[in-house]
Parts: sequence; C-alpha cells; structure tokens
Amino acid sequence: MTGTPKIGIRELVEFVLRSGNLNASMNSQNTALEGARIHRQLQSQRSADYQKEFTLEKLVDMNHHDFLIHGRADGVVLDAEHPLIEEIKTSDMPFEELSENTLTLYWGQVKVYAAILMADEDLPELTIQLTYFQRLTKKITQTEKQITRAEADDFLNDLIKDYAEWLRFREELHQQRNDSITSLPFPFGQYRVGQHELAAAAYKTIVLNKHLWVEAPTGTGKTISTLFPSIKAMGEDRINRLFYLTAKQSTRQVAEETIALLADKGLRIKSITLTAKDKITFEDEVGLQPEENPYMIGYYDRLKPAIKDLLTNEDLITRQIIETYAKKHKLDPFEFSLDVSLFCDVIVCDYNYLFDPQVFLQRFFAIDHDDDNFFLIDEAHNLVSRSRDMYSAEITSDPLLKLIDQYKQNPDLADAPRKHLQKLNKAFRKFSKPLRDSGDPSSIFSEEVTDFNKAIRKLTDYLHDWLVTQPKSDMIDATLDYYFSCLSYLKISDYYDDTYRTKISLDERDDHRISFKQICLDPSAFLQESLNKGHGAILFSATLSPLDYYQRVLGGDEDSLCYQLKSPFPPQNQRILITQYIQTTYRQRQASLGNIIESIHSLVAGKTGNYLIFMPSYRYLDSVSSAFHTKYPDIKINIQNPQMTEPSRQAFVDQFKDNPAESLVGFAILGGIFSEGIDLKANRLIGVGIVSVGLPGISDENDLLKDYFDQQDQNGFAFAYQLPGLNNVFQAAGRLIRGSHDAGIILLMDQRFGASRYTHLFPSHWQNYQRVFQPQQLEQEITTFWKKLKK
Repeated sequence: MTGTPKIGIRELVEFVLRSGNLNASMNSQNTALEGARIHRQLQSQRSADYQKEFTLEKLVDMNHHDFLIHGRADGVVLDAEHPLIEEIKTSDMPFEELSENTLTLYWGQVKVYAAILMADEDLPELTIQLTYFQRLTKKITQTEKQITRAEADDFLNDLIKDYAEWLRFREELHQQRNDSITSLPFPFGQYRVGQHELAAAAYKTIVLNKHLWVEAPTGTGKTISTLFPSIKAMGEDRINRLFYLTAKQSTRQVAEETIALLADKGLRIKSITLTAKDKITFEDEVGLQPEENPYMIGYYDRLKPAIKDLLTNEDLITRQIIETYAKKHKLDPFEFSLDVSLFCDVIVCDYNYLFDPQVFLQRFFAIDHDDDNFFLIDEAHNLVSRSRDMYSAEITSDPLLKLIDQYKQNPDLADAPRKHLQKLNKAFRKFSKPLRDSGDPSSIFSEEVTDFNKAIRKLTDYLHDWLVTQPKSDMIDATLDYYFSCLSYLKISDYYDDTYRTKISLDERDDHRISFKQICLDPSAFLQESLNKGHGAILFSATLSPLDYYQRVLGGDEDSLCYQLKSPFPPQNQRILITQYIQTTYRQRQASLGNIIESIHSLVAGKTGNYLIFMPSYRYLDSVSSAFHTKYPDIKINIQNPQMTEPSRQAFVDQFKDNPAESLVGFAILGGIFSEGIDLKANRLIGVGIVSVGLPGISDENDLLKDYFDQQDQNGFAFAYQLPGLNNVFQAAGRLIRGSHDAGIILLMDQRFGASRYTHLFPSHWQNYQRVFQPQQLEQEITTFWKKLKK
C-alpha cells in the first residue's frame, strides 16, 4: 500500500465520542439511495453560493506519523460575512427523540469540518447548521450554533489526542504482526505437489491487484496455500486486512486451525471468527428489550476497556474467546465481536458478511473500495446458488392472513393495525386476480409490480411508528416478523433490473394464499461490485470446472485470472468407472433398479471396506437402499434421513471406521450434507457410487435460468441444470481421495456420464475414466484395480 493513511472524520468522531447504550431497536427504512435523494433535494433548495459535497482534508501528526483526516460536508457557504457549514441527517425517528449521544456525534462531525474549513479559509468563526429530515413525516428541523476557530481547534485536538492513544496501540500490534511475519517459515517441511505453485499464484494476485479463480483438487492444501502468501503480503503492507469467507462451519474451523498452526511457528496476528447473532447471543439476553438488556445498557461505556483487555491477551479470537470477554465486561457478544473485528488482521466469516445486501458488514464495506482489504473465498462453488438467494426475496400472504385473524380476535388493540394489514391483503388479491381468473398456479413477469411494492411500503411506514409504542407480546412479535419480511422484500426491489423476474404463485389448495417472489437470475454484477470493494480476491474450490462458467456467474471480468492445479495424488490410486448399461432418467429408473443394485454389490464385493452411495432424491434413495437391503441383508447399511440432528449426523459419519472387519454401505443425498465437508481419510472410505448425473429438478425457476442464459448467448441448459448437477457429482466423488495414501473406486451409474457433453467437462485428474458396458466387465475392472494396488 502507498500514500498517507486516511482516517474518515465520521470514523474519528464516532470512535472517540460514542457512549451510552447499544440501541438495537428497529432499523430505519431509510435506504442509502433514498437518503442520497433527500440530500440532493435539500441541497437543491439552497442559495446560489451553496457548495454541496464539499471535500475537507487535514494532514495531522499522530505518534510522529502523518495521517490524512478527510470527509465531505453536505454543504458549505463561503460568504465573507456569514460563512456556514451544513450537515444533513435523514432518519425515521422524530428529532425530539434523538438521544443526547446521537446529537453529540452529529455535532461532533460538523465541528471537525468547521475546524478544517476555518484553517483553510482563515476564518475566525462560522455558523454550523444541523438539518434533520424525518422521513415518515417529512418534517425538517434546523438548528444552528456559532463556533470560533479556537473552539473548533480545541475540539479537534482533543479528538486527535484520544484517538492517537488507540492508534499507538494499533501501531504496536501492527509492528508486532509484521515483525513476526518477516521471519515466519512455511509451517511444513516442504511444499506438496501443486502447493508452491498455488502459493505463488496467490501472492502474484495480491501484487497485481487482481481477482483469481482457482480449481485446486483435494490434497492441494488450498487453505495454507492461500493464507500463507496472503499473510506474507500483509507483512509487506501490500494489504492490511484479510477476509476468509466460507459457506460452512467446517471450513471456518479449517481456517482457524491453519492460523493456529502458523501461530505455533511464531506468527503474532489478530484473527477473529464471526458467529451468527442467533448462535452467539447469551441465553439471559433472549427475549429482552434493548432497554432491559444489561449487555446493551451502557455498552459503549464499557466497550473500549473490553477491547483493550481482549487484544492485549488474545491473538486467535474464536467464538469461545468472544463469549468469555463479553461475559467479563457485560457486553452483547455479537456486537462485541463486530467491534473487535475493526482491530483484527484476519476475519473469518460467512459469505453473507461481504456479499449479502441485507447483512453485509457496513463498517468495512459501506464505501466503494478499500485497498486495505483482500478476500479469500473458500469453496467458491457454493456461492453460485447462495448469491441468487441473497439477491432474491419472497413475501407471502399466509402470515398476513393469520395476523388479520389475530387482530380481529383481540379487542384490546385498536382497529388501525388490522385495517393497514387488510389493505396489503387487498393488494395481494388485486395483483394476483388475473392469475386466479386464468386458473394457472403461477405467472412470471420480467418487470417488478411497483404498485404492489407501494402497498408494502405503506404498511411498513405505518408499522414502523406503531410497533415502537406497543408492549411486548407474542402477537407483536409475529407482527414484527412480518414487518421485517416486508422490509426485506423492499430492500431487494432496490436492485431490480433486467436480471430479475417476478413470480406470482397461488397455493393449489387455497388461492387466498398468495406469494410474490423477486427472483435474481444473474447476480454476477452485484458480486463483482462486492469483490471490487477490496484490493483483490482469490476464489477457490476443489471443484470449479469449467472455470469459465464460474468466472461468468461469480462476477469475473476481462482482467480476472484463472488457475487449475493437477491432483497431487497418484492417478493409479483412483479408478473411475462409468456404467453404460444403466439409465437413470425418470422413465428408466424402475427398469434400471436391478442393475443399480448389482453394480453397488460388485463395488462392495471387490474389497471389504466402507462405501458411500449418493442418490439424487430421498425417494430414489429409499427405493434403492430398501431393494439393496432386501437382496443383501448381511451387508451393513447406513441411511441418511431428512430430519437428522447434528448428533445424528456425527453418528452417521462415525460409523465409517478405519479398516473395518465388515463392509458398510452408506446411502446419502447427492448435494446434501454428506457430499461435501466430511473428511473420511485412508481406509475410512474406499469407494463412492453416484446414481444419476445430479440434474436439479425441472422447475419454473430453473427454466427461467435456462431461458435467461440462452438469451445471453450462453448454454442455458448447462448453466441451469448440467453444471450445477455435475458440481454435486464432483463434490461427492471428492469424499474418496483425501490423502496421498488413499485409494478407491468412483462408480458413476448413469450412461450419460460417458457422453462427450459430460466427459469434456471432467477435470484433468478424471481423464483416466473407463466406460463399462456390462455387469461382468464391471466386476472384472474392480477386481483388477484392487489386485494392481496390492503389488
């Protein structure tokens, strides 16, 4: 990184002056877009000599280093007789109800602007004006104060003095970090095959400020091969903060373990793992209002000592560490973790903290770009469907109807809430009437239903003011839940463009139950915007074939880089067999059942051991597992079911023992919880069977994807069906070879796997596949494979 370090004026003021309670009340509905619109509207009404969005910067010395304090005043008037600075704030709360600390922060920001402006323009004093716009009532409150240059300078100098103490603490941590990185060795004696190449590609990606897509097969050591060079680059101040983003808890744990391994080699770095709010909230907080919650009352008064205590004594900040210090200092653990993250070098968290427009970390990603940040995105194949969900939203009338009935039955409440709820129900009925008249179950549009959205907004405007006046009850909680569903729907409507479709659906049993869904078919532009918020990014997975597809759907651009590693394991340790005599299309399933059962048996009969058979649906799984058990009752089986708890999932995995005395056949769902994220090394798994090519079920939404990408001159069927299904296959097959001494057979039970439209998509370490055309040939291939391994 180059240039003078910058500190935002708002950041400076809020860090030093924030005090009092943590306010976790309902968020304002005021979006950034609407806030900007209101700002422009007010600015346009000012005098001709009014200069809007006036940039102010001041170079200051803190701890013998230069820092640039910067910000933009909403408006400045440089009239010689009446100079003025205006700060505009927009929110839903009435001005009279703003807390004293909120007003202190507002005025603090404009006082810093005043100090810089008066120094630049050599002004002895000026007027500072706070203009507050209440969105719901459109009421404007203006207050003015006179401030002298001396007063403003004293105010800014006091802020800088307080901030400098914390800056000194951060610099000490920074220097400690960099010193430890300089001498940090690679934690293993030598690099595995492919590891050094990946590490070098990762480092070059940071140096070149690029985005890199990497397919690195199992065994490459993706985590250490991306984390280690990124940390080395951090020690050179090429980047200053690393986000390790994952889809699953298991991969977050791998990241934690890797950082701990580096710490054992001398690394002194502050890393934190962020845990979802609903999982980390203390039990004695649940159900309490913020004004009753002891972990929120006086939160900011205790926050700074708690942060210093934690950072002085801990480096690897896990969920347990956060909970320990949050209890000690009586702080809400989720909010505490977010505040601590500002001081951390590595932040391990879920995808949604960067990519989800409704929950992303505003403290890091509210600005368009920050060169300090770099992103490592693990198991990036999961981001395809996750991102579509993030940018889609659905609202249904069912909970609305239940609320209306509840309010009818509660005479203690006024009619007003029920009347407003009924108005939205009328909108549901009105805009779905053509669908009911046609008799079709659903209808799809390429435009948003703007008048329906207006009806939702009218309800949320009313509920926002009404709910804060109501005592807590189950009915109020239910109303609040629906209120948040409405807000979510409106938030997504801000992103609606030609990549969206609107789907209106009726329940087959009751056409009063209506749903409206905004479906994002292609969030790639939004993902690219998120990726561009940092210095660069590496998106990696064991299964990222074909790379050009993943670049297209995950926000790659013309300058993006691609890298595909070979498997580090001996190819002769894995045999890939395709049964050309099995058809698993829906019409052929029953006829192929016998061949599937015999093929699974041939796989198991080849050698005593543990096997996993993956099926595309629970119905198909039940049919095949039942038939297999009926014919071969002496072979032990283990079956995944849809209602498995965490302990039962672990029990399923634990049955796969090393070197078992008898064979075990596990039946699991393709694309489910056991098809990725479990690590059955060595003899805990010696064979994987996959029934069908894993195509997602035919549906309106998948067909919309197909049509959309066809219109984009892409292969719509591949994008919507073939490639998502094939990724599930690659992931399931990846359970087999987890280490250099692992060996086994992958049995692909569907003749479609042998077609060129599939084989040309196989990764390089799958090129030794073999087609088999009859059961006897399969038995022979399995026998030959195990005999060769014995030699």
